[in-house]
Amino acid sequence: MSGPILIWGAGAIGGTLAAAFARTGEEVVLVDAAADHVMAIEAHGLTIEGPIFGDTVRLPAFTPEALRGTFERTFLCVKAHHTNAAIRALKPHLAEDGFVVSAQNGLNERVIADTVGAERTVGCFVNFGADYLAPGHVHYSGHGAVVVGELDGSASPRIDALYALMQRFEPKAVLTDNIWGYLWGKLVYGTLLFATALTDDSIADVLDERRFRPLLTRLAQEVGAVADAAGVKPEPFDGFDPLAFSPGADKERTERSFDDMVAHNRRSEKSHSGIWRDLAIRKRATEVDAQLGPIVSTGHAHGVPTPLTERVVAMIHEIETGDRPLDFANLSELENLETAR
Repeated sequence: MSGPILIWGAGAIGGTLAAAFARTGEEVVLVDAAADHVMAIEAHGLTIEGPIFGDTVRLPAFTPEALRGTFERTFLCVKAHHTNAAIRALKPHLAEDGFVVSAQNGLNERVIADTVGAERTVGCFVNFGADYLAPGHVHYSGHGAVVVGELDGSASPRIDALYALMQRFEPKAVLTDNIWGYLWGKLVYGTLLFATALTDDSIADVLDERRFRPLLTRLAQEVGAVADAAGVKPEPFDGFDPLAFSPGADKERTERSFDDMVAHNRRSEKSHSGIWRDLAIRKRATEVDAQLGPIVSTGHAHGVPTPLTERVVAMIHEIETGDRPLDFANLSELENLETAR
């Protein structure tokens, strides 16, 4: 593989990857829909702050309308709910022998494959901590799992080359033949994060609240049951054990997983999720439909009920529209839904 790497979406994930790749000598081109972000990068460079590395890298940056040319290696790093529009805009810039890596949250590989073809889509799982701070500025807060794999689990020269590239960013990167297992594993964790974002408290504080652990367990078990029905074996990552929320999982294993999540998040510089940041700080729509929606639809397809997941989706939307505050009372209300059933 050769030529510049195109990173579509230069926010938290895309900006961090772009700077890291550039620091290893790769030629990188950025695309972002936010004109002020593009202008800042063009004028002053992309600045990465945080404990892992701090640097300002000079990179060419464009809005989607201004980009020209085609690229073999492309990374799609937009928010999950922008995937459909972004991949359609990216497609004309994908070289004939090119591929798209989905460095996002959720099951966006399915959306990408519908547009460019499964053979041109590469699975990717990322869990490192990063936040967009301001135009031209991204905070890289902590190491996390980075996993790549072909959608069908096969071996290929391109996945080997991509794995080597990702190791230059994260030395503990993983090459897997079960990328769907990692993506569903993160959906289990992600559903818990959406529940913590119903409150104004930190991830660790919510997960450490013993009163709500039975509720959070049942919520995560809905995802585990859907994955099981779909024939997917979720994979563990960063100390998180998604199988602790599979149907019939031992209660001690579940409690241990909660304790591990609390310990992991207490160590992280990122106390709140990106979901909470979208709701509380940036006042914008979250990825809830794109991330939790597939859980609900897949559950319906396999006859697995997901009432708690569906209610979390509705509550997040109410917070987005200003009709519900961020408060622990939201978890109490969710708990009451269970009691009423």
